[in-house]
Amino acid sequence: MRVIILRGLGPHFSAGHDLGSPDIVALRAEREGETMGSRYPRTRGIDVEPHLRFRNIGKPTIAMVHGQCVYASWMLASAMDLVFAAEDATFLATNFAYFSVPWDIGARRAKHLMFEGRFIDARTAEAYGFVQAVYPPEKLEEETLAYARRVAENDPFQLRMMKHSINQMQEIQGFTPHIMSSFSDRMVRAANTETPITVANDEPGKRRLYISVERAKARE
Repeated sequence: MRVIILRGLGPHFSAGHDLGSPDIVALRAEREGETMGSRYPRTRGIDVEPHLRFRNIGKPTIAMVHGQCVYASWMLASAMDLVFAAEDATFLATNFAYFSVPWDIGARRAKHLMFEGRFIDARTAEAYGFVQAVYPPEKLEEETLAYARRVAENDPFQLRMMKHSINQMQEIQGFTPHIMSSFSDRMVRAANTETPITVANDEPGKRRLYISVERAKARE
């Protein structure tokens, strides 16, 4: 394998974390009263460490994004080396467990976007530097595979060293310590919030609504 492409099946790349399905609601009820001593390593093992491993895979990785890319799926796309998007893609960033957004788009732009909490379209994400290429939806897969084939023609060892060197530049600037510090901040916030994060959906059989996502949709 020379290049890895990550894609979503269905109408969207990913809706992010499952925060409102019946299974998750039941699991959350079981964990009611969980100590921070248990919650911290459990969520770190789910939300932080896998993304750091994905980021450091020794091969070029590409996120191929269509439809919505929300919260945790921004994290997943960010852990890839490149992000290619369909023109219909929309992105919603968050200060969640793997908080890469300031590295993805810059500190002031991250504040400007996240203080308001709104979606951005694919062209805006490209202008911000999070997305490297935007294609019509029907051309996204073809163009992504064409790029991957060109990359695969290069020497795998050289590609590995290029990736390592670029990642090391960010490590010297403090990438992983920042991710871990932000995760700790997030856990403090989660332990002290009194605001519900989901509400019931009036549509039969539908999942609960994530409040901040619904607010962001209303701002589109």
